[in-house]
Amino acid sequence: MTFRPKFITFDCYGTLTNFDMAGAARRIYGDMLSEPAMIQFIKNFAAYRLDEILGAWKRYAQVVHNSLERTCRANGVPFRHEDALRIYEEVPTWGPHPDVPAGLAKVAREIPLVILSNAMNSQIMSNVEKLGAPFHLVITAEETGSYKPQMNGFEYMLDKLGCGPKDICHVSSSFRYDLMTAHDLGIESKVWVNRGHEPANPHYGYTEIADIGGLPGVFGL
Repeated sequence: MTFRPKFITFDCYGTLTNFDMAGAARRIYGDMLSEPAMIQFIKNFAAYRLDEILGAWKRYAQVVHNSLERTCRANGVPFRHEDALRIYEEVPTWGPHPDVPAGLAKVAREIPLVILSNAMNSQIMSNVEKLGAPFHLVITAEETGSYKPQMNGFEYMLDKLGCGPKDICHVSSSFRYDLMTAHDLGIESKVWVNRGHEPANPHYGYTEIADIGGLPGVFGL
């Protein structure tokens, strides 16, 4: 029988929202760098953002600032605080991937939806409002005091929902931020949205879909 979870929980940035950090970097630094150098800059920026959230809690504006400063240093580009602020302030303006609203709306009619996001409270609702479906609960890293892939946010979410790991299905486009941690916490039902961010990793046990349009079929809807 098709598993019907009590809740479907989602990563937001990258999975649902088109998290355009690469585009933001291009808009600022594209005229300074050759295309190969720009590609390397974008890879470094992503890696440093992940590194910045693995330690003690800091506000996301500081995460962006620190990771951008480190990226500029590594790539020989001048760093300016106002560039980091510009990128941070872009985040709430970003909307969903085109496939998201219709797929989400269909699932939301049958199963409550929840977001667990590496976001600030002041950012996330602007993004969520653009997704085109109602959410039962939206939980931010600011609320939990830690960023994914740390476990605390997932544990906080399960406590708040009043359920266990086997009661939910977690959906993400990222193994490193979400699905590895979900696996370690015993969340058996996982969906990987293959947006090309990372290679497949079957060890972690998931259903693969190309986009959110495929999500209703996972639950027989």
